[in-house]
Amino acid sequence: MTPTRIRGLTRLTLEEAPIVCHSCVWWQSKTGRRANKDRWIDRAEDDFGPWGSIYYDDDGRVIGSMQYGPAQLFPRAFELPAGPPSEDAVIVTCAYLVDRTSPWVLQSLFLAAIGEAKDRGAAALEAFAYRYPEGETDYERFLVHRTVFPRDFLSDFGFMTVRTSGRVELVRLELGGLQPVVEGAREKVLRVVKEAFAPAPVPQPRP
Repeated sequence: MTPTRIRGLTRLTLEEAPIVCHSCVWWQSKTGRRANKDRWIDRAEDDFGPWGSIYYDDDGRVIGSMQYGPAQLFPRAFELPAGPPSEDAVIVTCAYLVDRTSPWVLQSLFLAAIGEAKDRGAAALEAFAYRYPEGETDYERFLVHRTVFPRDFLSDFGFMTVRTSGRVELVRLELGGLQPVVEGAREKVLRVVKEAFAPAPVPQPRP
């Protein structure tokens, strides 16, 4: 049995990622123009190395993936509301969960991105966040929008607002004081995500 693991997202491992990720170049493109993904991968791997993570379960099946890298690799990020991202940051652009019954995957992928960004000397990790209205479904918050993350979820990691445009925010986690922030929030984040994906309890008949 293959142990649970996270591997870097590269040209080779991309074939194991969710199929929707294979040819998608939305983040790599500017409005009205389409990027060449092969050329973009060459640049990303030369300049940065693996440009994301893939999460495998105990049986070696892919159950989630995340894309991230230096802001300059993602032209679309400079066009979005609340942008542009900071040039000293690694930005998380999107995450895809294959199995909604594995709620810890999103948390683990974010923790991997934080660790990678810190190891590579980035000043911060950034992402685009959305402030959902009260009462929004967990399906909408975690599964429908795969490129804009719930603001409250990112708050639990310690992300702070850089700027706001409507309900969209660019948020930033400074990596200098990373360890106390992430370790203090870890259990809370895990609980929040587990609750979001856990099926509703089935009412039990009274004896």
